[in-house]
Amino acid sequence: MFKHELGQLVQVTISGEKGQVKGRAEYQNDANQYYVHYLSADGRAVNAWFEEGELSPANQQH
Repeated sequence: MFKHELGQLVQVTISGEKGQVKGRAEYQNDANQYYVHYLSADGRAVNAWFEEGELSPANQQH
């Protein structure tokens, strides 16, 4: 079961960067992962995989 939905706005907990969930991966022996498209702190558009515990729901105002 996934904590975050596709298209949901999430926040990277450690950095505060916000982005949109573009993909999800479920594993038998590892944490769920999410492919997030976000604006990095230096202003670049970035795509990266994050474990479920590294993300939290973000405010809908971006």
